[in-house]
Amino acid sequence: MITKTVMCPHCKNESTIQGNPGEKIHITCPKCNTKGVFTFPEEKSESKTTTDSFSIEVAGLTKKYQDLTAVDNLSFNVRTGEIFGFLGPNGAGKTTTLKAILSLIHANSGEIKINGFDIKKDDIKAKKNIGFLPERVAFFENLTPLQTLNFFCELKGEDKSIVKPLIKEVGLEDAINRKVGTFSKGMVQLLGIAQVTIGNPSVYILDEPMGGLDARWVKIIREKIKMLNEKGATVIFSSHILTEVENLCDRVAIIDKGKLIAEDTISNLNKYLRIKPRLEISIPGLNGKVPDVIRDLEGVEDVDAKDDTLFVNCESSVRSRVITNLEKAGLKIAGIKTIEPSLEEAFVKLISTGDGGT
Repeated sequence: MITKTVMCPHCKNESTIQGNPGEKIHITCPKCNTKGVFTFPEEKSESKTTTDSFSIEVAGLTKKYQDLTAVDNLSFNVRTGEIFGFLGPNGAGKTTTLKAILSLIHANSGEIKINGFDIKKDDIKAKKNIGFLPERVAFFENLTPLQTLNFFCELKGEDKSIVKPLIKEVGLEDAINRKVGTFSKGMVQLLGIAQVTIGNPSVYILDEPMGGLDARWVKIIREKIKMLNEKGATVIFSSHILTEVENLCDRVAIIDKGKLIAEDTISNLNKYLRIKPRLEISIPGLNGKVPDVIRDLEGVEDVDAKDDTLFVNCESSVRSRVITNLEKAGLKIAGIKTIEPSLEEAFVKLISTGDGGT
């Protein structure tokens, strides 16, 4: 017997349920009467050949198109229960990699495991608990969101009572009976997010889920990703929106020209690249001039000035000397702000060096 805590998608009330491995039970929320279905995970199979620490394992993945190597001997792992960012410039091989993980395209070589199951040898079990959102989401344009999600519930054998709460959860309740053909790109993307959650998969693979969307749609998708992860799901998503990756991800992998450039936490990438914090110092009357006492100060990597603000990139240990030298030069400091290195700075530096080094 397995005991699980589940959260109502409508009112967020938590309930404790019990069942046997593989058993599907119908649930009615005691607080708001929303109905849903929960399938208890099956017991671990003896054919599972890896530990439970990784939900996705990619080793030596290579994909070629004639003379073009789109993915070049790529290896990385996604830990169970983490949000993993997959980054790279246009044409880096992100979408090719995600499609290869799902066996939507044939890789030339490499090994891929999902939840411990080899995608080539045991593809049904490997794909059983995956929710995939492609870069370009498409639905039947003559159907409404309600009809669309009902259709996917039928395909997956899920209770249709979950559909209306899902639609409300992604903010499409006012368009529940509109035809999808009238939707904006953002609305279609939100419907796609709702669709992939049907069946409560344990792993989500999202290809550019926020690409080309305005801030309101991005916020909804960001919160949905957080909620899925809080429920225990593993999420890997590719993105060009570096601020969202920085806000969401536990770790990131950066690829360029099909090769892995770096795989680590954001803070560790910054430390590895030795990207310095930036001081923004407000000095009345500076008028865009860099003081001589700072220009040649040891430990200062870069210095610039605009209007009455001085911008200094330096080691943390040098900050006090920067301030002291300015004050000794008779300059009045009105304010100091420290800007920590960002993912964008690490991303640009990694791609520009091409090998993860300085």
